[in-house]
Amino acid sequence: MTSLPRTREPVSTADRLGPGDALVIGLLMASTFLVLLNEMLLGVALPTLIADLDITPSAGQWLTTGYLLTLAVLIPATGFIMRRFHLRAIFLTALSVFILGTAIAAAAPGFEVLLTGRIIQAVGTAVFVPLLMTTAIRLIPEARRGRLMALVTAVPAIAPAVGPAVSGLILTYLPWRFLFILVLPLAVIALIAGALKLRNITTPERASLDLLSLALSAIGFGALVLGLSLIGESTSGHAPLPPVIPILIGAIGVAAFVWRQVALRRHGDPFLDMRIFQSRTFTVAILVMLFVAMNGFGVALVLPFILTGALGLDTLAIGLFLLPGGVIISAVSALGGRVYDRWGPLPLAIPGAVIWAASIWFLSTLNGDSSVWVYLAGYLMMTAGQAMIWAPVTTLALSSLRSDLYPHGSAAFSTVQQLAGAAGGAILISAYTIGSNAADASRLTVAETVSAGHTALVTAGIIAILGLIGTLFIGRRRPAETGKAAESAPQETTLPIM
Repeated sequence: MTSLPRTREPVSTADRLGPGDALVIGLLMASTFLVLLNEMLLGVALPTLIADLDITPSAGQWLTTGYLLTLAVLIPATGFIMRRFHLRAIFLTALSVFILGTAIAAAAPGFEVLLTGRIIQAVGTAVFVPLLMTTAIRLIPEARRGRLMALVTAVPAIAPAVGPAVSGLILTYLPWRFLFILVLPLAVIALIAGALKLRNITTPERASLDLLSLALSAIGFGALVLGLSLIGESTSGHAPLPPVIPILIGAIGVAAFVWRQVALRRHGDPFLDMRIFQSRTFTVAILVMLFVAMNGFGVALVLPFILTGALGLDTLAIGLFLLPGGVIISAVSALGGRVYDRWGPLPLAIPGAVIWAASIWFLSTLNGDSSVWVYLAGYLMMTAGQAMIWAPVTTLALSSLRSDLYPHGSAAFSTVQQLAGAAGGAILISAYTIGSNAADASRLTVAETVSAGHTALVTAGIIAILGLIGTLFIGRRRPAETGKAAESAPQETTLPIM
């Protein structure tokens, strides 16, 4: 009996994006990339701004840290926003606020107005990452989640790498105001595209905004980052108050915020549903992301100071130095998505954490006599390792939750990313200031810069080791199993790697 030739099985429609879903995700990705570009757009520009505005490095870092801190304070509210309003209304309102902040920053006559513009930008930016993550995790089929979510989660990882390159190119030929002026038309185009093409995919539900929770969030997270940022200034006697005071206030504020959410869950509508932390996989993943984001933003903030002071690179050279990091993140994320779909997060997260930690320690050993190519090799290894952790950990965390907890999970995950970024920037800038052993950290010799960079990168290395330890406790469960378990119960029992 002759057997019939085997035909290729068609791709199930359940494994495809629905009509128009790709357009929704693509528009959100492009807009999120644009607004997140501003987080680190001033990293390379800080030396220029410090000289032009006559401010200290500790003050200058607030142009980035203040932006991140505002995001950390407001992002917990995005769970409420995504449940209460239509996708289209959220997108258009948030992008309009971002455009207003960008215009204010472009016209700022001094540091105070520039910082105000940055904070307004951050108010508009706050909703974009959780909105993108929640929308994508709802629309992307389980079978393709690793590949497509790898691209989605690469957006907040690529922006910090591309931002310095764009900044360096602009500052070489134009004044720093053009960092904002050139963003304005792109943001307006995105606003028009959203008004014309974006469709609503969810039905708003009744939800209440707890103002006390918002206040506790602002006090807790704001005071924590303020205290961390004052550590460096306190060593030179320039801190307006001892760092331990705001750190203690912040810790109490965060504890009160958590207590308030638990109470609201019993009696009403929580600002941030703490049931997300009943998933062990989610909790481990968010702890790993805490350390990854601290270094991801912190190293990107202090590295331009090292490259300028130790190697004498100008802003354009620094931008070109950092640009390949974005290419590495894109490539690693794309390949990693396929690995995730087939084998889960472990083949990516643990080796990536080893590479990430080792490369940071390697960078800490370099000095003013080291070649720029050696610095570049260490930096690219660091970004590759970071990308191997970032996408799979984010995808695994959100996939471990029930669909009704996606807005809260993405809000919590994004809050931790931004808070960790703000804290990482504050900690590493403080370490840089302490390590310089100089009265004025804005004007360092090559030897003082090398010493400052060594202290900052050793601190980053310790953070990386903590992140590496965290990846060892990511469970063995495969992606499909995680998704099924998440739909059946909020509590996960993923086995740790021992």
